[in-house]
Amino acid sequence: MTWVQDEAFSADQPFGPQTLPYGVVDGQIAVRLGDQALPLRPIASSFGEHADLVAADSLNPLLAAGRQAWTDVRARLIELTQASAAPKGAALVPLGEPVLPFTVADYVDFYSSKNHAENVGRIFRPNDDPLLPNWTHLPVGYHGRAGTVVVSGTPVVRPHGQRRGQQGPSFGPSQRLDIEAEVGFVCGGPVTGRVPVSSAADHVFGVVLVNDWSARDIQAWEYQPLGPFLGKSFATSVSAWVTPLDAFSAARVHTPPRTHPVLDYLVEDQPWGLELLLQVEWNDSIVSRPRFADMFYSFAQQLAHMTVNGATVRPGDLFASGTVSGPERDQLGCFLEMTWGGRDKITLLGGEQRTFLEDDDTVRITATAPGPDGSVVGLAEVVGTVSPAS
Repeated sequence: MTWVQDEAFSADQPFGPQTLPYGVVDGQIAVRLGDQALPLRPIASSFGEHADLVAADSLNPLLAAGRQAWTDVRARLIELTQASAAPKGAALVPLGEPVLPFTVADYVDFYSSKNHAENVGRIFRPNDDPLLPNWTHLPVGYHGRAGTVVVSGTPVVRPHGQRRGQQGPSFGPSQRLDIEAEVGFVCGGPVTGRVPVSSAADHVFGVVLVNDWSARDIQAWEYQPLGPFLGKSFATSVSAWVTPLDAFSAARVHTPPRTHPVLDYLVEDQPWGLELLLQVEWNDSIVSRPRFADMFYSFAQQLAHMTVNGATVRPGDLFASGTVSGPERDQLGCFLEMTWGGRDKITLLGGEQRTFLEDDDTVRITATAPGPDGSVVGLAEVVGTVSPAS
């Protein structure tokens, strides 16, 4: 019997002893135990040589410490939280208001769902092949803005921008505000370039959920020839708790079969796809359950491609999977796909109908993965509510 008194701290619950995600509560690192948090500064001496890392006010020092430190700290947390007696100084506290637990260094967003890419190609370029020739050869991505990555719960202000009009471009608030349900990877370890797929786990500390909010009308006008810009850069929401990569040992799967081989630097020596099930709620209506196992490229391949030209990866870098979409109507990860470019309406609870987001709409994304011995591993929610254009 563990000393942790919380009904949600059990193996059949997302934030039981198999998960142990990290966050920041009351200005100090904490680990989530069910529906409560354990601040680590008061028990830092229990972590020996890693005491300074867990006593910090953010995850930044722990991210920089590298793989061995991450493994050691997690192993000690498992011991401490499953013991019958609490360590001296331990006290459970409420989760508190969401706080971004690390400083985002660089942000990269990928486009790695084949289902999503084909759907978007058919919507935006109905007379052309849905996939461009490079898509099945490399993980397509773009560099985003680290400064507009915000923690779950932060209001999302409807952005302004240029839109295509009948008589040329017009300017004003986006009328096609959308979401993108994604999975994000938080980097750490020594600063380096060229990370091979075999070393990806040495540079990925943990996993978060991401909503890469998208202004589709702004995006449609600006994205050719260089891709997303103002249509994406106004807000990207992430979870307040980072689930360690080590928690997903039972969720690893192979990526989907390919019609042709990838280049050598993208060949995996072990499977790094992840069996995650996401859920998208729009104003409390469940509108989709995307499957991350359908993603065409793994995070290890994404990281290898991102750095193959010599670009560095450093502690606090964040990269996201791109929209997670499956082959079925109820597995799509954005409203652009669900409504087929605004053609079809989505009916929410109470009979309300939507195509894209209206002011005061709220979107919540959650996810779980299979854990060891039939347990359930959770990813903390990412939620945001639309505020009117300023």
